[in-house]
This record gives sequence, structure tokens and C-alpha cells, in this order.
Amino acid sequence: MENKMFCYQCQETAGNSGCTQAGVCGKTSETAGLQDLLIYATKGLSEVAAHLRKENKPVAPKINHLVTENLFVTITNANFDPDFITKRIECTLSRKAELLGQLDHSENLSEAALWNADKAGFAAKASAVGILTTENEDIRSLRELIVYGLKGMAAYLKHANALGKENEAIDAFLQSTLAKTLDDSLGVNDLVALTLETGKYGVDALALLDDANTSTYGKPEITKVNLGVGKNPGILISGHDLRDLEMLLKQTEGTGVDVYTHSEMLPAHYYPAFKKYPHFIGNYGNAWWKQKEEFEAFNGPVLMTTNCLVPPKDSYKNRVYTTGTVSYPGCPHIPGGPGEEKDFSALIAHAKRCAPPTELETGEIIGGFAHDQVLALADQIVDAVKSGAIKKFVVMAGCDGRAKSRNYYTDFANALPKDAVILTAGCAKYKYNKLNLGDIGGIPRVLDAGQCNDSYSLAVIALKLKEVFGLDDINDLPIVYNIAWYEQKAVIVLLALLSLGVKNIHLGPTLPAFLSPNVAKVLVENFGIAGISTVEDDIQNFFEPQEEAAEGTITGDTLIGEILRMNPEAEPILMSCGMHCLGCPASQMESLRDACAVHGIDVNGVLYRLNQLN
Repeated sequence: MENKMFCYQCQETAGNSGCTQAGVCGKTSETAGLQDLLIYATKGLSEVAAHLRKENKPVAPKINHLVTENLFVTITNANFDPDFITKRIECTLSRKAELLGQLDHSENLSEAALWNADKAGFAAKASAVGILTTENEDIRSLRELIVYGLKGMAAYLKHANALGKENEAIDAFLQSTLAKTLDDSLGVNDLVALTLETGKYGVDALALLDDANTSTYGKPEITKVNLGVGKNPGILISGHDLRDLEMLLKQTEGTGVDVYTHSEMLPAHYYPAFKKYPHFIGNYGNAWWKQKEEFEAFNGPVLMTTNCLVPPKDSYKNRVYTTGTVSYPGCPHIPGGPGEEKDFSALIAHAKRCAPPTELETGEIIGGFAHDQVLALADQIVDAVKSGAIKKFVVMAGCDGRAKSRNYYTDFANALPKDAVILTAGCAKYKYNKLNLGDIGGIPRVLDAGQCNDSYSLAVIALKLKEVFGLDDINDLPIVYNIAWYEQKAVIVLLALLSLGVKNIHLGPTLPAFLSPNVAKVLVENFGIAGISTVEDDIQNFFEPQEEAAEGTITGDTLIGEILRMNPEAEPILMSCGMHCLGCPASQMESLRDACAVHGIDVNGVLYRLNQLN
């Protein structure tokens, strides 16, 4: 990482103040510098808020919201507008000054907590606060890993806040941790521990958002989503914010304007609350990076509610409306913060002047396999695993991108054994959710849990399966992880999985460039983090070892004595099933099936646990 950083806008190496590929991603050096400064100012505000809490003084929700929104502004492909970011910095400094006035003791505060200036001094300060100001590569790497995780956490909190859900403990952790990235007394070991704690709170933030979404809009259901178009003018809504979608659907009722989802908004169709709108037609297009062609073809206006905006072409730029933390110079912006009603009348009027969307495809895709829906199928899934119809689940969550190397995930999905089922969330699904992969006994081979925001479902499903199969370790499940990462929300999902004890996660197309060699080594040695290889090699790595061990597989006809000779570690499993006479010669001559029958035990569950030992 010598004198370089990584630009999340276009996945290119960049200098300290921005991307060297500005023509590719649209992020100018000025915008990059102001984003660095906004993060710096937000760290300072967070430090002051943390000190207030230490003095047992309350921190208002508006401060919590300001911090989370500031972080969200700097997430990949969210905000390209220097004027917008400048105003956020000014607001942050103003709020920080108010909090400083409430402190009884302001000694020992960092320079970031005390810094103040008007916008004339922003450019000079921005050049001095980039990540390269930290000389130690490993410290810098861990700080950035934590900050990227906090940005992802902030995105989830922002969506939960929009639906009236708050969690002061998570906000307090986020702010105190953001402040700790300024603390030069923290060494590598301290920051590694803080990274894992960030993952723990990431799980809590995901759970908070899951509760906000399901309590407001109902639990996702298995749903077939239309891919075609209607005859009316339409509005295309992209991003992740379900509250924005709800307001838009209400305001377009009876107007003759249809509403379509794009990219990460696809899973909105799975929620019962949105199914009552007949003008909610279906999903249009694919992942975010194809939007230049798809927004052009849609003909009508587009509402960007969160990140994943590609700098628009002049031919449709006037049709791209932004809201919330998203902004692009020259695009109309619709104001409104968490809990506020937004006025989409200009957007609706614009739609009425436009032609209906040009049809890109026809047919349907199926989704809605969030944790409650999958657990409703638990008996069916468990039976399929016990019978061998399903040999493995493959978690292929994460983010899609334009790089050709990401075609790996399409090829990997096509190459999977027919007894493997994909669990997915996020826009990575667009690499394979329209493939004809079939089903296993009525269970689709692609189970889409929803947005990247819904990755919580993947953790809940894994934990529930661990309980159902009576396993002590989540890593004993027949689940492998092959995740496509791109931006900061993928980072907090990764840290959340690590905090739950999940190991041997594969990340692609490459390991994150912000990881220093030493930090990458820690993740590899302690958690088994690995990259990807070729499709052929990875299929062999994930699946062939299981097939090679088939000769030693225990069956219902295997004698108890033979099981104990094959693997002495089987004894406690058998003992836990009530088989306490294992030393008796007669018992050892008994088949596992007969022994289970005597004790009234399902032989398939015991077989599964025993064969996990091989």
C-alpha cells in the first residue's frame, strides 16, 4: 500500500486525495478530499459525543443520525457532489461546537475533536487528513478495516432509523469506535480486537434493521417477480430504502404511473405490505453497474435512494432524481431526512411526460427466502440434507461489479454439483439468479434472502441449522462461503460472520486491497480467510474432499464397534444419544440403525453428526 490507497468508486488504485481514474468513476480529487474531511470531522464529533456519555450526559438522536448519515454519504457510489458534502462538514462542525459547550472537561481531546474552520480552509485541511497520514501500514490497514465496517453498519442504522427504530448502544459503540481510530496508543492487537467487536455490533445492527423491515412491512414471502413491463409511464426506484419506496407507491396511486424496482430494490417485492399496490409492476434490469444502458432504455425518471449510482450520461441525467445521502451535480435532489415525508410530485409529473419503459426481458424470477420463510421449510430442508438430496449450501452473497473477473460467479454457479443449493443476498445474485438451475425436491437451487441489508438472514439460517442438527460448531454445517465483496456493507457482513465464529470464508475476485500483508495473514491464520482461484479448482476444493471420503462414510448398517474403530470421537455422540453400553460386546455387534431403533432415535440425525467427523 505504499503511497497508495484503494478507490471504492471504480476499484482502482488511487492517490491520497482521490481516484486517478476520475473519468471512469466520476469521483474528482476535490470530492475525494472532502469525503476524507467529512470522515475526519465526524470522528471528531464522535469523540466529543463519547466524552459526553462518559459524563453521563445524553446524546440526542439527531447527533446519532448525523453521524450515520455522514458515513453513508462516503460509501461507494453514493455521493459525488462537493457542495453537498461541504454543507455536511459545516453542519458537523456546528453540532460539534454545541456538544463541546456541554462538556465539563475538554482536556485530552484530539485535534479532530477541537478542529474548526470555515469552508475556505477545507481544501487545505482535506489534504492533511487522508488515510496515508498514518505511517504504520498495519495500523492504517486495521483502522480502515474498522472504518469501512462502521460505514456499512451506519447504512443499516440509517435504514432502521427511517422506520423509527433506534438503538443507543449501537450508536454509542459506533461513535466511540470511530473516535478510537484517532488514538495512536492503540496497537495492532487492540485494533484486531476492536475489529471483531465491530463485527459483533454489526450483527446487532443487522438484527435491528431486520426487525424494522419485518415489523413495518411484514415477513418476506416466496414471491415470483415480473420482469416484463406495462403500457403506462413508469418510475424506476433503485438503491435500498424501503421507506422511500413506500412513500413513492402511496403518492403514485391513481396517477397512471407505474413503479418498477431496480438492482438492490428487487427484494421489496417479497414484502406483503407492497403487494397491495397494483401499479407496483415488477423488476427492471439487473445489477447497479448496468444502469447506463438500462436507465437509458427505461425512458422515465429514476429515483436513487442510496448508494450504487453510476455517474449518469447527459442523455438521461435530467431524469435521475436523488434523495437522502445520494447526490450528483446537476441531478434534481428531493429533500427529507429520517421520519420526514418526502414530496415526489415533481418526479411523478416528470414520469407523466415520458414514454413507457422499453422492454428488456420477460418472465419471472423467484425470491423471498429470508430466514422466517426458510425456517418454515426447515423440515423439508433437513430431510433433503439427511437423505443426501442436498449435500451442501453455498453462501454466494455480496456485491456485483463490472469487472470481467466477476463472471467467475456465473461460471461457478453453473458448475456447482446438482445437489448444492445457493444462499444469497445482495446484488451478487444477478450473476446467477436468472440461470435455469432448477430445484431439489421443490426447493429452488437459488434461495434469495434479499438485499445486502438482509444478510442477517444468512446468519440466522446457519445458526438455526446448527441447532437443528445438534452441532456444537457452526463450521460443522454443510455450508461453504464464496462471497463477492465490493464495498463497505460487504465488509460489515464479513466482520459479522467472523464474530459469529464462521471460518474459511472465500472472498473474491481478490482479497481487499486495503488489507496489509500482515493483517491479511492474521485473517488467514485465525479465520481461514482465502481468495478464489479458478472455477475448476474451487469446485474441487469445496466439493471433492467430501466425495473422496465417501468410502469411509458411516451408514445405518455400520456396526457400533466398527464406528468406534473408525473414529473414537464418535463415542460422545453415541453416548449423548443414550447408548451407554458401548463397551459391551453385544452392543458393539449391533448396527447403528438397530441401536437407534432401541433408543427411539432418528438414525438420519445421528448419521449426519457422525459423518461430520470424517
